[in-house]
Amino acid sequence: MKTAYELAMERLQKSVPSKKLTGAQKKELAELDSQYAAKIAGRELALADEINTTRGTGDMEKAGKLQEQLVVERKKLLAELEEKKEQVRQAAG
Repeated sequence: MKTAYELAMERLQKSVPSKKLTGAQKKELAELDSQYAAKIAGRELALADEINTTRGTGDMEKAGKLQEQLVVERKKLLAELEEKKEQVRQAAG
């Protein structure tokens, strides 16, 4: 007997069949993940250092703004990554 999840996945597969990716596309997606992980880590390191320095001086308001900037930049990079990955996926169709 199938679970409700399995039945739902079968219905979804019938209505929206998944696209098969080639090996090159999978490799390109992995490279994008790697590149953006490095970009995000770089920004996090740079801003974390600046945030710690600012907190050390006692300027908590500026540290808070830098923390918000980090969140915004991270979201922007993740959105960029998803956009590029979607372009690769669309090329499969």
